[in-house]
Formats: sequence, structure tokens, C-alpha cells
Amino acid sequence: MLADGLFTLLQTWHGGLMQAIQPWHAVLMYVIIIVIFVGLARDYAPADVLLLGGTIMAGLLGIINSREVFAGFGNPSMLMVGALFVVAAGLRETGALDLIGHRMLGKARREVGALSRMLVVLTVSSAFLNNTPIVAMFVPILMDWCRKNGVSPSRMLIPLSFMTILGGICSKIGTSTNLVVDGLMRDWVSLNGTGDPVLAEQLRPMGLFELAKVGVPMALIGGAFMLTVGRKLLPDNKSLMEQLGESTRDYLVDMLVQPNCRLIGQTVAAAGLRHLPGLFLIEINRQDRTITPVEPDEIIRAGDRLTFTGVVSTIVDLERIPGLIPAVDDGYETKAADRRNRRLCEAVISSTSPLIGKSIRDAEFRALYNAAVVAVHRGGARLHGRIGDIVMRAGDTLLLQTGPHFVRAHRNNPDFFLVGNVEEARPIRHDRALLAMGLLAVLITLLATQIIPEAVAAFLIAGLMIATRCISASEARQSVDFQTLIAIAASFGLGKAIDASGAADQIAGIITHVTGYTGPTLGPWAALAAVYLVTMLSSELLTNNASAALVFPFAIATAQACEANARPFAMAVAFAASAAFATPIGYQTHMMVWGPGGYKFGDFLKIGLPLDFLLMIAATILIPLAWPF
Repeated sequence: MLADGLFTLLQTWHGGLMQAIQPWHAVLMYVIIIVIFVGLARDYAPADVLLLGGTIMAGLLGIINSREVFAGFGNPSMLMVGALFVVAAGLRETGALDLIGHRMLGKARREVGALSRMLVVLTVSSAFLNNTPIVAMFVPILMDWCRKNGVSPSRMLIPLSFMTILGGICSKIGTSTNLVVDGLMRDWVSLNGTGDPVLAEQLRPMGLFELAKVGVPMALIGGAFMLTVGRKLLPDNKSLMEQLGESTRDYLVDMLVQPNCRLIGQTVAAAGLRHLPGLFLIEINRQDRTITPVEPDEIIRAGDRLTFTGVVSTIVDLERIPGLIPAVDDGYETKAADRRNRRLCEAVISSTSPLIGKSIRDAEFRALYNAAVVAVHRGGARLHGRIGDIVMRAGDTLLLQTGPHFVRAHRNNPDFFLVGNVEEARPIRHDRALLAMGLLAVLITLLATQIIPEAVAAFLIAGLMIATRCISASEARQSVDFQTLIAIAASFGLGKAIDASGAADQIAGIITHVTGYTGPTLGPWAALAAVYLVTMLSSELLTNNASAALVFPFAIATAQACEANARPFAMAVAFAASAAFATPIGYQTHMMVWGPGGYKFGDFLKIGLPLDFLLMIAATILIPLAWPF
């Protein structure tokens, strides 16, 4: 009885407290937003922690209920991003992603060249596909390109997100926001029961490429900004480069060109072997002839033994080229299918090892340790000759192909000082590359035609990637970036709280109320600019779709107060809701590149704010030219 009484008393107290603070919901929400922004700007905690903490606090204060706090975790957009991580990993594991990246970036080795190619490819593709899957697919492509070319990912990933958004505003199907606004335009007259034929004509459904009249110029302006001023504002995160890179330890490795290698018949330069990051082609052994130094126009032939010296990550990249394998001993597994259970490990020869003074061939290394020596590193010396002829010394570091339990078995072996795995050294499943590309084509078709919901399509293809063994179930789980997913899910709850508290309504209402009076005096241009500004600012705090739905009624009311055509105002909402670049929480593709790029909150603000206002000026001028008042 006492417990029941205490529970009733607690319920009564909690209900009274919630009723007392309800009028202060908007003010409390402003405080939560400020705390989150300061935390993000000062880098006090990870983004997912701050965003989720703010959403939970809004729930504790009664601004939103518990279902709304966690509704973002069941949001189809968030779930689709999770499935797309698996799809992208499947493309990476099969080598399909490397082929796509090679096609997109070509032989670009410098930042400007890569950004120029990205501008063309991403803006065009984003006009036909939702930008979320495009970003999910290209993040690992650009990360790999950055590592190979010594460019910090922080120089490339913000442009990736921005360029896909700029492409998305060029067509009705380029982004879900455009579809939301199109739906609002279709339903506005019937839902409000006005029966006004003039307004019905003004708010007729969008044409497929009607937005391109303004979207294409805006995309060109935004692209030009990113290639010039924006590029200078991008951070150059050196610490991230160190994480992507490795020690300058140089190995000597022999690679054998098999009859099915795609490099056969190409020159060394055309094959991309001339300027490999951290790797140098020393010589080519062809039958009984040694070619050194190797000229750029030397033709690669089947059976050639290519001798390189360089860092381990690029050696791993070489092994991922179909038909190019380390030339060690006859027991080396040459097929990717045979090597799925093999690992690359590093082992340092101890001062008491019985291997000292013996060549790798004479020591019968494979028989002793069930491992093949792929490459050798010796201090600062550049080794010469064939791997099998190298006489081992104490302190030599061996790069080995081993079984899955080699590290555990030899961690305490006195023959070695140190034994460890080489990360990201799994062999590529080249035999499933075409299958993965086919699944990607199916996904693109499903997303473009919208035969089934986008999230369902993404999960279907992710499941097929696993079912067809393009990627294993364990690798699929490891590919999902849960920190990004939590941040995206929390941002949905936070947006709902801002909406439910009345904070967004207050800001939008004040500005549109003012333009309702100033519109007839200053002309509809000022009113259009105000509608664009309100939509843009709310998109930086809410999701872009929520922002469009929130501001759309105010936009139509403002147009009617100005006695102007409602269509340019509706279009302004569509453009402004997508063109939100100043905060990472304004668009989910920003959240997807935030972590991998090592960005801080201020990086988006520094680049995105001038871009926001540049596009606002462009849109305010161009929209009335395309859809007169």
C-alpha cells in the first residue's frame, strides 16, 4: 500500500512538473540547442553522444514522449544508411569499388583534378539517384584514393557531401525533399478546401526536370565555389593522414605477373606502377634477363617477376590486382578463394632465432612455420635480389602469409621478437566483382524507379550481398558505422523536439509575419528571400524534409499576402530545404562524412555558411526568372 501511495504521489508530482514547464518548452529547447552547438564547436564529446543526450533531455522535460525520443532508430532513412554500409562493403570486398573509383577518378593524382572529376560525376548521378546511397558508396572510394595519393580525407569528404546535394536539387527525384514539396503542392488546394483554380494551377505537380532551370546554375555556382574559395577553407587534417598511413618501413617484395593479369600489354606508366605511393619498381626479371632501371614505356608481359620496395599498405594494394601475386614458393595460395582463410602478418627475427645466417629458401621457412615469406624489411637498408636468396639477420621484419592462428601460436615463440597481424589485408573476391556490380545496378534501378521503398531495396541488396558471399556476415556487421547511425537517429528525435516545442514555429512565424507586411512594400523579392532564409535556417537544425513541411504553409501564406504567384515560393522551399551546408546535422550525408573526415563542427560552419548565402542570393535572383511572380 505504501509503495502504491508513493507511486501515485510520484506520478502526480511528475505530471504537475511537466504541466508547469510546458509553457517554457521553447525556451528549454533553445537552451538544449545552444548546449549541443557549443559542445560540438568545442569538441567536448562525440557528435552521437551530444545529439542523443540532447534528445533524451528533451524527453525527460516532456517536450517529446519516449516513443518520439527513439523514433529515429526506426526511421527508414537511418535504416537505409545502415544497409548501404553493407552494400558498400560488399563492393569493396569484391574489388568492384576499386573499378568504380578508377572509372570516376581516372588517373587523377592531385586534389584539384579529383575534385573536378567528382563535380561532374556526382552532380550528374545525384540528379537521378538519392544522394544518400551515392555518399555511402563513394566514402570508401575516396578514403582509399586519399591514402594512395597522400591527400587527407578531410580535403575530399565535405565536397563529396556538398556535390551530391547540389546534384540532387536538379531534378524532382534527386532528393526526397523535392518529392516532399511536390506532394505538398499536389495536396495543398484539396486539403485546404479553397477550390481556387488559379492557386491550383500555380501549385501544379513538378515536372521531372523542372527544377533544373534553377538547380543546374546553382549546382555550377556551388561547384565553382568548392573548387576555388571552398577548397581553400577545407581543413587539412594531418593527424588523420597519420592514422591512414603507417611507418616508413620499406619491404622488398617480388610480384609475379600471371597469364590472366590485366596489366599484360600495358606500359609501366599506363599500368599505374610508376608513381605508386611509398613503392618503387626496382627491376623486372624476364626469363633469364634482368631489366633495371625500369623505364616508364617498358611493356609488362606474362611471367614477368616485378621487384618492388615500399610500404606494406601498397604491397597489399598490389596483391589486390587480379593476376598479380607475390612470387614466393610453390605452396603460396594464388587464388582468392583459397586465400580467404589466410592472413598477412609481420614478424621480427629475434637475436636467438635459428633463422639467422640462413637464406629464406634454405631455411625451409614454410615447413617450419606453415607460413610463406612475402616481403622482407631490414632497417634503413634497401635490399636487392630475390626474396628466397636473402640471408636473414636479427631484427629483420618479415611480411608473412599465414594461417588464421599464426599470431596466437607464435606470439611467445623465442624465434621472433614481435608478431602481429596486418590490418585490411584480406584478399579481394575478384570472382564476385561482376556479381556485386550487378547487384549495385539492381539497387540503382530500384531506387530510381521506386518500385519498392528505398530502405527495403537497400536491405534486399545488402542481404543478397551476404547470401551470394560477396561479403561474409561477420564482415557485414563490422562494416556498419554505428556511431554515424546513432547520430542520424538522434538528429531525427532532436528535430521532432524542436518542432514540438514550438521553437521552430516561433522563428518561422516571426519572420514570415514581418514579410507579410513588408512584402507589398518591398516587393515579393524580399518576401521570397525571407522564405528561403527561414527554410535554410530551419534545415540547419531540423531534417530537410521536416523543414520543408514546416515552412511550406508559411511560404504559401506569404505569397498570398504579397498577391504573388505561389509557385516560386514553393520552389524556394524545395531549394532551401536541401541547400543546408553550415551544420553537420542539417543533412544526413553530412553526418556520414563527419566521422571519416575527422571534421569538427566549425569546419562545416566555415565552409557551409558562405555557400549557404551565396546560393541564397543566386536562388533569389534565378527563381523569379524561371517562375515569374
